[in-house]
Amino acid sequence: MDQKGVNTVCIHTGELEDKEFKGVISPLYMSTSYAFEDVDVKRYPRYFNTPNQEALCKKLAALEHAEAAMIFGSGMAAISTGLMTFLQAGDHIVLQQTLYGGTYNFVATQLEKYGIGYSFTSGWAVEDFEKEIKPNTKVIYIETPSNPLLTITNLREVSNLARQRGILTMIDNTFASPVNQNPIDFGIDVVLHSATKYMGGHSDICAGVIASSEENMEKVFQTAICFGGSLSDYTVWLLERSIKTMGIRVNAQNENAMKMAMYLSSNKDVENVYYPGLESHNDHNLAKSQMKGYGGMLTFELNSDIDVSLFFKSLKLIKPAMSLAGVESTVSSPVHTSHALMSPEDRIKQGINSSQVRFSLGIEEIEDLVTDIEQAIAKVKSATVPA
Repeated sequence: MDQKGVNTVCIHTGELEDKEFKGVISPLYMSTSYAFEDVDVKRYPRYFNTPNQEALCKKLAALEHAEAAMIFGSGMAAISTGLMTFLQAGDHIVLQQTLYGGTYNFVATQLEKYGIGYSFTSGWAVEDFEKEIKPNTKVIYIETPSNPLLTITNLREVSNLARQRGILTMIDNTFASPVNQNPIDFGIDVVLHSATKYMGGHSDICAGVIASSEENMEKVFQTAICFGGSLSDYTVWLLERSIKTMGIRVNAQNENAMKMAMYLSSNKDVENVYYPGLESHNDHNLAKSQMKGYGGMLTFELNSDIDVSLFFKSLKLIKPAMSLAGVESTVSSPVHTSHALMSPEDRIKQGINSSQVRFSLGIEEIEDLVTDIEQAIAKVKSATVPA
């Protein structure tokens, strides 16, 4: 495959030609009803084959070094469709312990209804996955870097283990984005994204992606047309526009996150910082070997004497918000947002606690972000000092 540079792919691959007016961007086709006679393709939005859908999927496949891709109405639509494509009654799936809370909730509340068994690993080393494999295991599901503690799973080792056992591998690649990590290059079979995040990048699009081989994507298609998780063509068009700048946005976010991680690591009011770009991170060398950049996400824990809720309220520039990966910097509490659907016991198993702040770095000047962190901490500390 002739692999072009990531920015070239983001801008040009899969674009639609404006044959009538010769505009430089893809035209938008809003129709939900197309001709069925004397046409090569019978197009219908729920069949993921309108002109804008097809064009965007070519771009997404190229970004993930995949043969094919499909776009969905949300990240969870992609995840649930993917899981239900490759699992059926009597099957078993092994899942990484550190997962996005929505995925965890889907597995814990839905799979047993369909007679599908599941096991969560005790860690994220390849030995942890091997211990959970059963004779009927059909899928291994991973997430790296993980949400919210940025653990790193060895892509090559997990894919080799799965291949030896005839097991399909799936990964949530949202936190890395295709700019920083391409799991298919390491042998992973199916790549999933919440395109709401780095692909959209402006906090105004909700979408999901699955990318894999032509053979696997044909199976996904047969499930997807039944579940109806397609995306409106206007949103598809907006997403294609947003992806054009993904490379430069993500690189700027990588840079900001590295600088912020280093600053927070030296801040006496911060207990822990989780960021794979730091040499102190347990998985730093592994991340360095399989990532092109360390991402725009980090998590930190404030000292126990600092009220996290008051810290959020004291921020002036950085926005407390539920989602992530926009050009604006945001913070959230995993306990109250991304992992709220998990039980307190399950959160403890994953190492998630109420003092943690998940930080999505935007593209603002790092000095302004540091200033905002410092004034917020100072305000909280002054408010809690006894009179």
